[in-house]
Amino acid sequence: MAEIIRGLAEVLGWLLELYKYVVIIAVLLQLVNADPGNQLVRFFSAATEPLFVRIRRRMPFVIVGGLDLSPLVVVGIIIFLEHAVVANLYLLAR
Repeated sequence: MAEIIRGLAEVLGWLLELYKYVVIIAVLLQLVNADPGNQLVRFFSAATEPLFVRIRRRMPFVIVGGLDLSPLVVVGIIIFLEHAVVANLYLLAR
């Protein structure tokens, strides 16, 4: 059973790390005003924008002076999940 929990922790940690990089790349693409018709740009937008919209709707104060901080909130949530959930799964597997 411990191996299953450790495997779950590794996969979850890997997915969270991957999504963190997807968020960072999406933000960078928005900063450089990449072509919205590009398939890669559309992929990153489609992978992140639904979550950003939910964050903006529930936390309207994340837009400060025209600066959207919802990606920062998402990265913070990911880091919290990595430390709280993934780390505890590793401890549980011991």
